[in-house]
Amino acid sequence: MTYKETLFFVGKCLTITHEEENRKAIEQKIIDKTVDWDSVVKLSTGHYVFPALYCNLKRAGFLHHLPNDLVGYMEHITNLNRERNQQIIEQAKEINELLLTNNITPIFLKGTGNLLDNLYDDIAERMLGDIDFLVSKNHFDTTIQVLKENGYYEKLKNSIDNTILNRHYPKMVKKDKIGAIEVHYKMITNEKNFNYHTVKQHLKKTTNNITVLSNEDQVLMTCFNKQLNDRSQWYKNVALRNSYDLYLLSEKTSIIKAISNLTNPIISNYLTNFVASTSLFFNTPKSLEYAKTTNTRKFIQKQLTLIDNAKKNKINKKLWNLYFLHKLRLTIILKSFYNKQYRNYVLATILKKIKPNS
Repeated sequence: MTYKETLFFVGKCLTITHEEENRKAIEQKIIDKTVDWDSVVKLSTGHYVFPALYCNLKRAGFLHHLPNDLVGYMEHITNLNRERNQQIIEQAKEINELLLTNNITPIFLKGTGNLLDNLYDDIAERMLGDIDFLVSKNHFDTTIQVLKENGYYEKLKNSIDNTILNRHYPKMVKKDKIGAIEVHYKMITNEKNFNYHTVKQHLKKTTNNITVLSNEDQVLMTCFNKQLNDRSQWYKNVALRNSYDLYLLSEKTSIIKAISNLTNPIISNYLTNFVASTSLFFNTPKSLEYAKTTNTRKFIQKQLTLIDNAKKNKINKKLWNLYFLHKLRLTIILKSFYNKQYRNYVLATILKKIKPNS
């Protein structure tokens, strides 16, 4: 199986709980013994969907077709992830209670928000990095102070505070807690289209008094995070973990309706491109309906071209990395002339560089 073939195979596998056509196609391919399981394991692990793959194959009743050692390995990794996620859920609940006590309402985002909102049939399906949550800018400094007073500290000691360049405070950890946390004051870099004020009117409360985004805003968050924050609009890369989240959300709310709430047509096109990509690799589920345009067609064509040509893909990413690096540096220099926070960052960076030679 080529990389592209494996990508399409795993994408279909992630839908077999809900898509009968994909379930039949996957079952036949497994029965025919034409699956390169080594490639499947490698790709699904790299895309952080290995437990989700196992859970879907198990729900479909396909595990008896798989090699016994593979099933044992998949079950082991999934169980470990389930245990980790349970600890993350408990940690998120503790953070929520702590901040609510201090009159701060955290809004849990991305994977953690989806877990707390019961998006997955099995909490083991989602592989998590950090615990991300959003607070209002008015509560941002107080939130950091409260967390530090309760045992949290920066993961990278003696590092420069680069909050001004990011959407969140530097990662924080706490002894004996499994998850690093990122306290966000912004969800996307250019927050004009999607920010605290645009989402706060339709927030949801879970049974544990935890606040998460509405279904439609979770759709937007998933798309924004992939296409803009991770720059996939330019890199044209595929991320099955993000796509799986979007697919599950599409079972709960209208993707087209969510994106239509945006007023910027360029941004809407970017997000629609991600929906189009997800639809393609998941074999066009009905719930992933989107507006097919020239832009989406060109995006998909470019994406497939780069998947087929590793050299072009590498060059494309390198060029965009250089572009974004120089753009960031120029932005820092220009803003340092009139923004005190940027000046402090530049000064701290200079002092850190010259300190070893002093």
